[in-house]
Amino acid sequence: MRKRIAAAGLAAALCLSGCSVSSSSTAASLAAQQEEQDMTSTTLSSLPDGAAEIYFAGGCFWGTEKLFQSIDGVLDAQSGYANGSAQITPDYQTVCRGDTGYRETVRVVYDPQQVRLDQLLTAFFSVIDPTVEKRQGNDIGDQYQTGIYFSDEAAQKTVEDYAEQERQKYKTFAVEIAPLTSFFPAEEYHQDYLDKNPNGYCHIPVQTFQSINELIRGENGEAPQENRWEKPSRDILRENLSDLQYEVTQNGATERAFTGEYWNFDEKGIYVDVTTGQPLFSSLDKFESSCGWPSFSAPIDENSVSFHEDLSYGMKRTEVKSEAGDAHLGHVFYGEPESPNGVRYCINSASLRFIPYDEMEAQGYGEWLSLFDKK
Repeated sequence: MRKRIAAAGLAAALCLSGCSVSSSSTAASLAAQQEEQDMTSTTLSSLPDGAAEIYFAGGCFWGTEKLFQSIDGVLDAQSGYANGSAQITPDYQTVCRGDTGYRETVRVVYDPQQVRLDQLLTAFFSVIDPTVEKRQGNDIGDQYQTGIYFSDEAAQKTVEDYAEQERQKYKTFAVEIAPLTSFFPAEEYHQDYLDKNPNGYCHIPVQTFQSINELIRGENGEAPQENRWEKPSRDILRENLSDLQYEVTQNGATERAFTGEYWNFDEKGIYVDVTTGQPLFSSLDKFESSCGWPSFSAPIDENSVSFHEDLSYGMKRTEVKSEAGDAHLGHVFYGEPESPNGVRYCINSASLRFIPYDEMEAQGYGEWLSLFDKK
């Protein structure tokens, strides 16, 4: 069932907003670069003998491309546009209109002897929010819809089986799972974007690129990190937690604004799940917010939290829980002007325990000290 992949010469100007909906300064910078860049198109690279391919739409393709380039065994990661209208030959400006059906997609060519498809799927799901449609991080639009597109039957079975397991974790599952119908490589400007622009916009935390191989290869003689954090029974939690901590983490309650221990707290260190001890957030990603609750721009590792649709109180929100302990943490909001990346994880202090930087080694969190090395 090998699909014929469309590859055509593309020549197009950049959409001025770039891969983010955020700043006018970014737009001005990209506009200037448009005039200076040779906007010739790229072509589809051939598939080496013994290699396999899979296509991931994970929001802005700049970060998704870099994620898979960081994985051992990936031979090539190429940004492009997939599965849109057959009547349209896409370029960036056209796709930015949001009415073409094309998704910003990364073609991943890999050596199955070095990395398995299920490991690539683990990497993908560790960095996306699978519960939302047509958005990821601070990027909103039809082109940012998440999806996994396969080009052969073997990949189809692996993808569908893995996606079904993920689907069971969430009330809403919005990731497209479909055969690849077309793929057009993006303009040369977009290829290897974060290598060319190390400080460029990215909706994926930089730390993830550094830790992704450890995350997906947990079976190499060690249990995956998330399995270290065993959830205690409710009886034990009732005994060990305060009444507020129990009600928040187990029953989804919310502490009153401006009353939590960490809402106006800025010491150096990490925040762990109060129920299991699993690392969740870092002081590096904590920012001052007027909302009255501790606010973070990202978790330490996207794989440490899960997302769930919350329709309580007549609102539509995205609830955030700890992955290992299934403890209610709070909610995540997008388009937040006080956040450095537009994303605000609004978290209850009662769900967290703070580990000071100077005590991390002694309390068994020494491997997370490297988070602070480059800061």
